[in-house]
Amino acid sequence: MIKLKHIILVAIASIFIYACSSNNGLVDEFDHEGQAVIDNDTLVKYLTNHYYDATIDSIKPLITGETALIDDSKLKTQDITENDIDYKLYYYVEREGTPAPKLDVIPEPYPERDGFPTVLDSILVTYHLGYLSTATTYEAVQELNTATWFDPITVFVRGWLYGFTHFKGGENNTVNGPITYENGGKGVLIIPSGLAYRNLTTIILPANSNLIYYVNLFDVAENTDHDLDGLPSYLEIEDATVESDPRFVDTDGDLFANYRDSDDDNDGVLTKDEDTNDDGDPRNDFSDPSNPTVPDYLNRNIK
Repeated sequence: MIKLKHIILVAIASIFIYACSSNNGLVDEFDHEGQAVIDNDTLVKYLTNHYYDATIDSIKPLITGETALIDDSKLKTQDITENDIDYKLYYYVEREGTPAPKLDVIPEPYPERDGFPTVLDSILVTYHLGYLSTATTYEAVQELNTATWFDPITVFVRGWLYGFTHFKGGENNTVNGPITYENGGKGVLIIPSGLAYRNLTTIILPANSNLIYYVNLFDVAENTDHDLDGLPSYLEIEDATVESDPRFVDTDGDLFANYRDSDDDNDGVLTKDEDTNDDGDPRNDFSDPSNPTVPDYLNRNIK
């Protein structure tokens, strides 16, 4: 019963998110583009007047002799476009992370990974969350001090998913007792409201909140495969002709994104069974001379 309830809730959430995409014609009269400009001005002011105090792992008001975050070489930015609006994500890398060496001796059919998670990989993390009530005031609202696995399908804050792609996990050094990691990724994610809850009010956050997460990344489940179709979720966007946001890549139009759809072309044959050459990778199987660039698992004419 619990599993069924979870599946139903996930399905409802997926349909809701899909319905709120920029392609469905729904009108949102809020000026998200204008808010993005306001948010970035607020974040730049905050970063100009604060510094990272490594002795206490915290951002503090700028004092003489310290380097403002905006000028700190450990502060990085990533330009992100969502719903045709440009955002700037800021992230502070205190420690990138050093995962254990890979012991795999059998080569995978998919590209070699560099240790960084994608926005569709499950991750093991802890965090402290707060928001900027003004350009100078940080309000702490939530702490997660027990390492917890997060599946990206359950995470609403897009800036969180993008931010973690710049950190690596650590090394599991558990011998006896609680599971422990060392040398995991560590830093701060500074997220504009447009990549968070936007103009929604939550139980702990006001609308248009710019978020600050102090994060620790311990482990990454590389090549997470949500629909168990043999394709890692992050690869289920490469051959699609729609927008590159994996939440909305839906080849067969059944309201389930490819990474959550075990039959991506809805031809009655599971994606995992459309691997004609049996090399473990259905992306390189092409059987339709009329569509030589469309792999079989995305081609309804091939079953």
